[in-house]
This record gives sequence, structure tokens and C-alpha cells, in this order.
Amino acid sequence: MDFRQLGLTGPRVSEIGLGCMGMSDLYGPADETESIATIHAALDAGMTLLDTGDFYGMGHNELLLNRALQGRSREQVTISVKFGALRDADGNWLGNDGRPASVKNFLAYTLRRLGTDYVDVYRLTRVDPTVPIEETIGAIAEMVKAGHVRHIGLSEAGAATIRRAATVHPISDLQIEYSLLSRGIEAEILPICRELGIGITAYGVLSRGLLSGHWSKERVLAPGDFRGISPRFSGENLDRNLELVEALRAIAEAKGATVAQIAIAWVLSHSQDIIPLVGARRRERLTEALGATALQLSADDLVQIERAVPAGAAAGSRYATPLMTELDSERS
Repeated sequence: MDFRQLGLTGPRVSEIGLGCMGMSDLYGPADETESIATIHAALDAGMTLLDTGDFYGMGHNELLLNRALQGRSREQVTISVKFGALRDADGNWLGNDGRPASVKNFLAYTLRRLGTDYVDVYRLTRVDPTVPIEETIGAIAEMVKAGHVRHIGLSEAGAATIRRAATVHPISDLQIEYSLLSRGIEAEILPICRELGIGITAYGVLSRGLLSGHWSKERVLAPGDFRGISPRFSGENLDRNLELVEALRAIAEAKGATVAQIAIAWVLSHSQDIIPLVGARRRERLTEALGATALQLSADDLVQIERAVPAGAAAGSRYATPLMTELDSERS
């Protein structure tokens, strides 16, 4: 496993990270035993970056990580945690909270659930429009001084917010969706991050399964799978997006690779400052994803990929309209 620096000030981590959300939430039921086995397989393969959120399963994901990391060296793992999303007992979403007191409260519970005394990277999951970002970052900075947080990240923040946050404390990375189907950051956000020395941890590199090569129109979603309300998985949008996948499949097969591996390798090929997160819930999917690290894309390969899936080709927005309005990154 090769390693990359997470921005100018962040930690050095594996070139691919493991996103753990689906092991607890939003993609339907998951098998805990297989989830823990997948985390172990990731660590054994040299992956060091594990991404979670305190609201994934309302704390379940952090507790799962705690169990999975028993007997492992804490210093060999980089844990990235998102906070701020508010939910009720039925799992409904109630908004986002970036108030300084809430920052410290969320962190206290995270440390207890993870069974650790520090978080490697801590970030607000969605910018709270009612709280100046300077106040939120300032509160996390206090936790850095106290030793409870090592680095500060951002999530789905727009260009202006990124600049403001960076005036308060060095920012290690911006976590944001980036894939062949979601390339909005290229116009403004990515250049600003590079100007400020902020890395990118890219989630959704397989567009929540669309670019896995395993999706079909006939797939029946489990209860609680939020892709059931995702525009890209609905009606004519899905038909169009699967056509793009098939165009990509032809390129993958010519290289002896899978669609997923091509999609991940495309993100990896862009720059050392971008680290893709893969949301594998099973060992077989993890093994497939890791195969992307051995895939070398030539300049001609990249031209073919761009031709098969041009920027802006995806049909449908990446979230349903109510969720898109929460994204500071979309207001840049």
C-alpha cells in the first residue's frame, strides 16, 4: 500500500481509505461479523484511514470500530470522524449543529464510543448556516490544544467557507464527493484547496454503487436504503447512468480490470492530494477496490475514460433536492 499526505498539515495515510458508513446505516442492513472482518482485512492490507461519523447508526458505527480495533495499535490507524448531524430516535434528520458547546459535547461522546482519547481528524459534516464557521473551527482548535483532536478537516464546504476556516486553524483536508459522475469540485473548490494546501478525501468514488459495475435496473433496494430517493437511481436517470457504466465497462475489460477498479483508479490518477474513500461492506468488494492500486492508467486511457463519461454526463443530482440545499459546497 502506498501512502499520501493529507494536505500540507495532515497525517500521512494509505492512498485509499475505508468509509464505514454503510456498515451501520443508509444502505440497508449489514452483517456486523462481516463488517468487522472487512475492517480487519483493510488493516491487514495496509489501509490506515478509517472514516466514520457519530451519527452513522446514531453511534453504532463508532462502537463497531471500537470492537474492530481491539488488539490493534491505535497509532497505526487514522480515524476521521464527522459530527454535527442531528437525528431522533427513529433515525429522522433534524438539521446540523456547529455551535462551539455542541462541538465539545459531540466529541466527548465520540471519544467514549471509540474507546480512545483522541481523534485524528475531526470535521463538521455539513456547514451550519446559523453559526459562523470561524466559531466551529475555533472550538475544534481548542480540542486540538487539549490533545483530544490532532487535525481539523472540513466536509462539503464551499470555497468561501474553506477560506474563512483556514484563517482560524490549518485545515488538513476537505471531505467531499468526487467521482466520474460528480466533478463539481474541479471548477473552484479543488483549486482553492490546492492554493491553501488542503487535501481532498473523496467519498462516493463509485457514486454509491452506480459505478461499481454491479448495479442493475432490476435491483430491489432494502428498507432504509437512501438510494431509493436518490435522483440518479430513479427512472430515466438510472437508464442514462447505466449507459455510462457500460461505456466504462468496455474500457475496463480491455485493461483486464473491473468497472469499479477503473473508477477508483481514475480518482487516484489525478493527484497525490486526493485520497479516495471506498465504502466496502464485504471483503470481496474490498479486495476488488484494492485492485485499483495496481492499475496504471495511461494518458490514452484517461482520454478514453473522459470520452466515455464526460464531465457533467450524469443524469440527476447527487442528492435529492432537500438534501442538496444543505450543501455549502453547492452554493460556491
